[in-house]
Amino acid sequence: MSKNPVVAVVGATGAVGREILDTLARRDFPHTEIRALASSRSAGTTVDFGNRSLTVQELTENSFAGVDLALFSAGGATSEKFAPLAVKAGCVVVDNSSAWRMDPTVPLVVPEVNPHDLEWHKGIVANPNCSTIQLVVALKPLHDVARIQRVVVSTYQAVSGTGQKAITELETQVRQLFNGQDVENTVYPHRIAFNCLPQIDVFLDNEYTKEEMKMVQETTKIMGDESIRVTATTVRVPVFYGHSESVNIETEKKLTSKEARAILSQAPGIRVYDNPSEKMYPMPIVAAGEDETFVGRIREDESIANGLNMFVVADNIRKGAALNTVQIAELLLLKDLLRVA
Repeated sequence: MSKNPVVAVVGATGAVGREILDTLARRDFPHTEIRALASSRSAGTTVDFGNRSLTVQELTENSFAGVDLALFSAGGATSEKFAPLAVKAGCVVVDNSSAWRMDPTVPLVVPEVNPHDLEWHKGIVANPNCSTIQLVVALKPLHDVARIQRVVVSTYQAVSGTGQKAITELETQVRQLFNGQDVENTVYPHRIAFNCLPQIDVFLDNEYTKEEMKMVQETTKIMGDESIRVTATTVRVPVFYGHSESVNIETEKKLTSKEARAILSQAPGIRVYDNPSEKMYPMPIVAAGEDETFVGRIREDESIANGLNMFVVADNIRKGAALNTVQIAELLLLKDLLRVA
């Protein structure tokens, strides 16, 4: 497009919405105007955008007049209702919810992995699940060289993935335990403080959780290879920010740990953080507040011929949500794809 776009951030008062605004400002995203949209109860409040404040406007069916790009972070029901209205108004939508991810007509994009899929969007681009994003960023460079056949991933996911209410619940429970009080839990089915919950989202008929099946289905769609076999176990842990993943892969071609380390060191969006002799390996406290996906503990799986293990950590609010959304927006602008097909 010949002019800088008018950008709307939907769900601007939420944790991810605020991070999107911060990322747009931090990366100096070109714009003519930035609009902050949220529900009626937030209308009239302010949110930060760089060194200035934006007044939040109520999200309505008429909010997208004159808007070129809408970045949604407001839940599936909101997206299902308002994203088509935005497209009808001539706006391109990048959506953070799960509403459109597995729609075959909607590209599911991680810029370091499948930027080419943006070219066939029809007005909506889906942002993947936070745990899937960091996984495929680490998988893609290895797949290009050695062809991945199978992935086994176990996640250790921060409470911020559930939202502010879960952060507050973890803080409250820690205080209650230290003060000898009864612990109350309303967000999760069990206490999260000093505990691990092997359940994220609801259980499905196949005995996997919805989060686990998201990782399975989204990974093959993003990688563009249905032959990759993926299995996942997702666990919620008492960490505020940063999702961790233990990843085991089996490849068609043998890769040594040294070769894998060299490949990942040259890959976009990855920081190899791997020196066990110096106690150097990815952790949530290392990745929190950072844009990169950290990869370490890279070692050969001695139980099979062509296997590798690695530990992958990223800030789930940054790369797992806001940053990936803004990177998609940057590519749409760069490729002149801010139009509805």
